[in-house]
Amino acid sequence: MAQSNQTIVLGLIQMACSADPAGNLGTALARIGEAARQGAQIVCLQELFQSLYFCQSEDLSAFDLAEPIPGPTSEALCRAAAEHKVAVIGSLFERRAPGLYHNTAVLIDADGSLRGCYRKMHIPDDPLYYEKYYFTPGDLGFQSVPLRGLPVGALVCWDQWFPEAARLTSLKGAQILFYPTAIGWHPAEKAEFGAAQHDAWELMQRSHAVANGVFVAVTNRVGRESNLEFWGTSFVADPFGRVLARASHDREEILIVPCDLGLIENTRRNWPFLRDRRIDAYGELLHRFADSDKK
Repeated sequence: MAQSNQTIVLGLIQMACSADPAGNLGTALARIGEAARQGAQIVCLQELFQSLYFCQSEDLSAFDLAEPIPGPTSEALCRAAAEHKVAVIGSLFERRAPGLYHNTAVLIDADGSLRGCYRKMHIPDDPLYYEKYYFTPGDLGFQSVPLRGLPVGALVCWDQWFPEAARLTSLKGAQILFYPTAIGWHPAEKAEFGAAQHDAWELMQRSHAVANGVFVAVTNRVGRESNLEFWGTSFVADPFGRVLARASHDREEILIVPCDLGLIENTRRNWPFLRDRRIDAYGELLHRFADSDKK
């Protein structure tokens, strides 16, 4: 377990993707090395970094992008982690069995060992985000996994809108919540709704940091892919909800962000939300809606 006065340095890799999976992987591996040289100790890649965001349509051929875990990409990430002595969180299209696929984050320690996997729990089905066609909802639950001796949790994109996911991961002991992400604007909506959509997205995740007294680190992709303009702005928020660093909307970047873990204890002492939770009164959270018991 990391000491409460430890500073951990995060590296967030915000990149644009092409139609060449091998090229995308090569770019990610190079930037993991660059982040490590800049002092990063835990590096997080964006959601499905090895390909274009294929969920904009329902295309059988896109399943060919999936691979098992362990598999070639996870093993390449493990080698990079060991080579650069940096922990890595990567988001992969997992082929679990014929016809069974997941959107999965791998958590790899600085010695190159695969410490855990998280399968995305909340799967969207919206225009240009047809993920239910591709991904089975996760069945590994919410987790805290030690990386460099520090308990962290990985959640993925659509998970970031659900306070229950952040809470349960934090209750497992995670001190940093990592969110590999692929979110952007529909160009026809950007002028009218773009600023509000982005603000809501960032505000929601900063609220997870405040409500749980943890750090939140979000890595989003950037660039135009078919009908989506990914809005970048990867960021890290501290347990007070303050944004420590934020990337641009339109450039590839590596964010290097030191995080003082002592802020977790300090913030939770002053805002003891975990102490004051009424766990005896939350049973209705297991209902779809408040009137479920009447049906």
